[in-house]
Amino acid sequence: MTPVGVFSGKEVAVFGLGRSGIATCAALKTGGAKVVAFDDQEAGRDAAKTKGFEVRDFHDIDWKKIAALVLAPGVPLTHPEPHWTVKLAKKAGVEVIGDVELFCRERRVRAKGSPFAAITGTNGKSTTTALLAHVVANAGRDTQVGGNLGTPILELAPPASSRTHVIECSSYQIDLSPTLDPTVGILLNITPDHLDRHGTMENYAAIKERLVAKSDTAVIAVEDEYTRAIAQRLEQAGRNVIRVSSQESVSPGFFLDGTSIIHATEKDAEPIADLDGIGSLRGRHNAQNAAAVIAAALTLGLSPEAIRRGLSTFPGLAHRLEEVGRKQKVLFVNDSKATNADSTEKALSSFECEIFWIVGGRAKEGGIAPLASFFPRIAHAYLIGESTDAFAKTLEGRVPYSRCDTLDVAVARAAEDALKSKENQPVVLLSPACASFDQFRNFEIRGERFRELVRAIPGFQGTGKTA
Repeated sequence: MTPVGVFSGKEVAVFGLGRSGIATCAALKTGGAKVVAFDDQEAGRDAAKTKGFEVRDFHDIDWKKIAALVLAPGVPLTHPEPHWTVKLAKKAGVEVIGDVELFCRERRVRAKGSPFAAITGTNGKSTTTALLAHVVANAGRDTQVGGNLGTPILELAPPASSRTHVIECSSYQIDLSPTLDPTVGILLNITPDHLDRHGTMENYAAIKERLVAKSDTAVIAVEDEYTRAIAQRLEQAGRNVIRVSSQESVSPGFFLDGTSIIHATEKDAEPIADLDGIGSLRGRHNAQNAAAVIAAALTLGLSPEAIRRGLSTFPGLAHRLEEVGRKQKVLFVNDSKATNADSTEKALSSFECEIFWIVGGRAKEGGIAPLASFFPRIAHAYLIGESTDAFAKTLEGRVPYSRCDTLDVAVARAAEDALKSKENQPVVLLSPACASFDQFRNFEIRGERFRELVRAIPGFQGTGKTA
């Protein structure tokens, strides 16, 4: 835990009592603050009471005595309209912040300048966070990883000069962190998302920019109009900016050439790492992630040799192009996290071999039509779930397909067909391009079921990696 002493002796209101909210209450109380907590849901209130925190309806508290409202990131701050607690706080002139902001304030008091990397982007931030944390930890450093990735930031060990924090930040968390000032901030990309919570793309992009705006070093992947503009704006303001790209050369900066990440300076350019053979970093999107991690790790003082060792041993994240293992020549890949066509596009573009594609579930708008350019790569598609009829119409006459309905049938048929392939290394790929809710509670359970089915195939050989 990171005890938060910056509100010692003051009264702080905490709203939203999930895991991060409970961690915030504990951190503030340990740091000497008086904490009053509330949640719209009875389960949250009960959880706080069980932990011994004072729970009171915020309609009944004296807001003049409240130093700050700490809001859970899932609670609307501005759109579609401010939550009722936000309205009460602003009416009383009380600042509204989040747990990442508390960490930043505590870091400046406790261990100013301690190593702190913050990562955001519409896509890829979880993989990049996990990869950077792995590289840093593999180099022998005390590494704390969390934030939006899983472990609440205030559950982690406190800032220290000998300890590196690697934190994934969602736009919701950034919006609640007005003084976010990491050692290195990574901005991967900005595409339309969460507009119901941020109103417009311009506002969404401006919130993402805050993560790198006050960082000592801003690592920015300049592959969309928003990130390119942000990089230029920060550089003109005198900030230290490092550009990365998987699509074109950048100088100075880091870019992909074949399977190599090139480090270009004003004087020369040389390979710094080769991603060839690293299955967990397959695909151009992961090359972008790796380039950003290399830039950040060098900024944090790691040697190129240590970075290369870390990259080569990265196990990847569960359900994201996760190599489950092989049977003979056939590779089985779990990409259950791909719940829309955009995510599945990244998976399909990552393989040059024959793809035996398991696809379907509860379809998103547009279905799989945007993936038509990848259809020639698909040897056979195995349709599951609610989307079967719609996807069959899209594939008719373009890709051979089988109606399988359920995942167990699809895995069995795909494995049988792939083993008959004349290709040297065919792949059975679960990349559904759909939500899981028609048959599974979430994409994690869907991916776990895929693993179970694949591992039950006679003669299957696992990767030896723990998901």
